[in-house]
Amino acid sequence: MAAGHAVALVLLWTGVACVLLSAPALVRLHGGYGRLHALAPASGPGVLLVAAAVAVEQGVGRAAVKTLLIGLLLSVGGTVSTIAVGQATTRARRGGRG
Repeated sequence: MAAGHAVALVLLWTGVACVLLSAPALVRLHGGYGRLHALAPASGPGVLLVAAAVAVEQGVGRAAVKTLLIGLLLSVGGTVSTIAVGQATTRARRGGRG
């Protein structure tokens, strides 16, 4: 097994662990804010680690850069979506005021 492949496997399984550990936390935690926090490891580091694993497997080149860019965009998009949902939840609890 090549060193690059071993690194890719470690990155991949670490990312998968982030996603899989978020699922029981999502079920266990109650309330909108707790569930948003439970999804943070999946949408943040989980996505980035899986994208990094794919990029390592692809090797140096444009494809790897594109994969990392997509992973970064998904990770940032997940964070922005979490913030938006949190703000909407806060507004709904206040009765629709600002």
